[in-house]
Amino acid sequence: MKWDRRVLLVCAPDQEDPALIQQRRVMARWKAGAEARDLTIVEIVGTKVVGASDAADTLRRRYRLPGNAFAVVLIGKDGDIKLREARPIPASTLEDTIDAMPMRRSGGR
Repeated sequence: MKWDRRVLLVCAPDQEDPALIQQRRVMARWKAGAEARDLTIVEIVGTKVVGASDAADTLRRRYRLPGNAFAVVLIGKDGDIKLREARPIPASTLEDTIDAMPMRRSGGR
C-alpha cells in the first residue's frame, strides 16, 4: 500500500477488548473522513488479520505491537509511523495528523 494508502493498524488481544470496540466506533463514525484521506484500516485481533494479507505475528514484529494489549499505529503513505498510541485515537487527532502530512497538504490526498 506504500505511496497509495495510509494505514491504521489496530491491534487487540481479543474481540471483547474495550479499546478495540471504542476504536471501531470512532472509525465507523469517521468513515467518510477516512476514505477522503486514503486510509485503510487493518485489524490484528489475536491471531487474525483483517484488511491485509500479512500474518499477525509478522505485523506485530514489524511494528512492535503487543500481543496482549491494545495499540494503534498510523502509517503514512511513505511507510513511516506517524502516530502510535496505547489507547483509541479520536477521529479529530487522526484528521489533524493526516491533514498535516506533506502529501496531503500538496494535494496528493
